[in-house]
Amino acid sequence: MSRKPLLGRPTAVPASPDAAVLDRVPNPHPDTPYVARFAFPEFTSLCPVTGQPDFAIMVIDYVPRRWLVESKSLKLYLNSFRNHGAFHEDCTVGIGQRLAKLLAPRFMRIGGYFFPRGGMPIDVFWQTGRLPAGVWMPPQDIAPYRARF
Repeated sequence: MSRKPLLGRPTAVPASPDAAVLDRVPNPHPDTPYVARFAFPEFTSLCPVTGQPDFAIMVIDYVPRRWLVESKSLKLYLNSFRNHGAFHEDCTVGIGQRLAKLLAPRFMRIGGYFFPRGGMPIDVFWQTGRLPAGVWMPPQDIAPYRARF
């Protein structure tokens, strides 16, 4: 890495996901399959048509190989979507693909649980790889949207 990592220094939220830097660190247990989970309950992006905010819970599960994503850089990356116009599917799949490219995990899945706007919630799921045998993967357990009645 030719630049300084983000960890340990003040860092502004990037202006866009393309401008965001994701750092990775060596996995201290590369020969042990285990699940690392990031839950981001305050994800926000903008509707590319109306410019209105979209809110979601993002849950990222992965079984690392050699690399772990550094959590500060991940938080800054996810926060960079707050002024970014993209459909729910593009946000969720794009985040998963960028992380998979950076980390080359054994397995990764991401669930984007978007709150309703216009009367309909949209949940988006993406995964890559196969869950290794014997690895316990907890359910994401985000309750589906339920209207009041």
